[in-house]
Amino acid sequence: MELQPNESQHYEAITEETTGIGLSSRVLLFNDDWHTFDEVITQLISAIKCTYEKARSLAFEVHVKGKAIVFNGSMKDCLIVSSVLEEIALHTQIIT
Repeated sequence: MELQPNESQHYEAITEETTGIGLSSRVLLFNDDWHTFDEVITQLISAIKCTYEKARSLAFEVHVKGKAIVFNGSMKDCLIVSSVLEEIALHTQIIT
């Protein structure tokens, strides 16, 4: 069907919304040879607001496995956690 010049055309915008539900990001912390356990534990407590025991457990996992996921959350929160950990030059990576 052809539109005549005097007929008006109506368009409906189709948009796709992304709510982010189920799209969690993670902060991966890597082992190194220059930070002490106490330094890593203290920085983990500061970054992820966890107990000493939880931070110690994560630090040990990083030490034994070479890396560990230390935080799950939104990308915004992961960026904050990662930046706090990197304040003392810990090596992190954010994965989605």
